[in-house]
Amino acid sequence: MEPLLGAKIGCLFALLVLTLVCGLIPICFKWFQTATATGCHRRVLSFLGCTSAGVFLGAGFMHMTAEALEGIKSEIQNLVIQNRTKSERHSDDGADSAYMDYPYGELVISLGFFLVFFLESLALQCCPGAAETPEAQEQELGTAHELEPHSHGLLPSPSRGPFRALVLLLSLSFHSVFEGLAVGLQLTVASTVQLCLAVLAHKGIVVFGVGLRLVQVGTESHWAMLSILSLALMSPLGLAVGLAVPQGDSKAGQGLAQAVLEGMAAGTFLYVTFLEILPRELASPEAPLAKWSCVAAGFAFMAVIALWA
Repeated sequence: MEPLLGAKIGCLFALLVLTLVCGLIPICFKWFQTATATGCHRRVLSFLGCTSAGVFLGAGFMHMTAEALEGIKSEIQNLVIQNRTKSERHSDDGADSAYMDYPYGELVISLGFFLVFFLESLALQCCPGAAETPEAQEQELGTAHELEPHSHGLLPSPSRGPFRALVLLLSLSFHSVFEGLAVGLQLTVASTVQLCLAVLAHKGIVVFGVGLRLVQVGTESHWAMLSILSLALMSPLGLAVGLAVPQGDSKAGQGLAQAVLEGMAAGTFLYVTFLEILPRELASPEAPLAKWSCVAAGFAFMAVIALWA
């Protein structure tokens, strides 16, 4: 077996095992169940949830969004250069500059955000029963006051929690496939191992946060395990595709399509982060500075990992 192939197969199993272990920890241990937690235990879980929210925030901005913006900009530049070389006689530098300066990456990410926003609004419009009634909100508020006397305000509707958890899984799955694809396309053992370590460094904590989120929204254990298993298979799948693609065999527009899909995934990820994860964790005004510190710590961790990822 060639050293490069062996390194990539080792990375494949490392990505699979780490994702499974980190994602299943909060699902398999009852200590992470927020429904039965009280007192100090409940507060610790709240701080842990805030830390995972910061991790998601950092993953959205420092990894998914940054990679999507860089990829889309690079592919647009390549297309402009190709068109310029094909029609040098009729090239217009002013028009090319306008094409280059337009914020395509931001547009694609925003389209991903609004796509999920539209799908959720459409689901609520077509199924009015999915929206929570005022009576149910009052009952939830009363329950929240019983569990946490200093709580004020309403939590995000639980009916939207599973949908947004699904969106979170799908966006991370897209991103994981492209991460694995990048590892599979490396040309040397050193670059393969370096990139794989960078992916592993942030993937473990992110997947742990996903497992914790599935527990918090009340997903049944077998569905949560199946979701983590599906997510765990995405990076190895992308890596296997990278192994199957002959080196240097890339079709025109293929890189742009990949960059656009990454941008859409980043937009959906940001939607869930800002409209589901952060509001749910910050709904209670108890210990606001401690919660801020936890969110900032999670974000700082992902920002440091971005130095190598």
